[in-house]
Amino acid sequence: MSTHLALVLTTVNAPYGEQLDGAELAHCLSDITLAKQHPGQVSAFLGEVPVANQLKFADAYHIPFATLKALASDFAAWSGESYPLAA
Repeated sequence: MSTHLALVLTTVNAPYGEQLDGAELAHCLSDITLAKQHPGQVSAFLGEVPVANQLKFADAYHIPFATLKALASDFAAWSGESYPLAA
């Protein structure tokens, strides 16, 4: 695993007992229903991980930009938070 992918997972999982691996996080970022089941990790990804690293992660897991952007918008609407990709 590349350094930037490891940093993404460290940032996303740091405060949580349940740790998501890359594939699990990628599934959450592709499906709003799954994202709602892991709101802390998804919020950390969208709000704490630099956008450049978000895009590298999405590329590594074959998540199209449009899918990630739509998820960010849907998750922001659901959570009441704001995220750079949701703008």
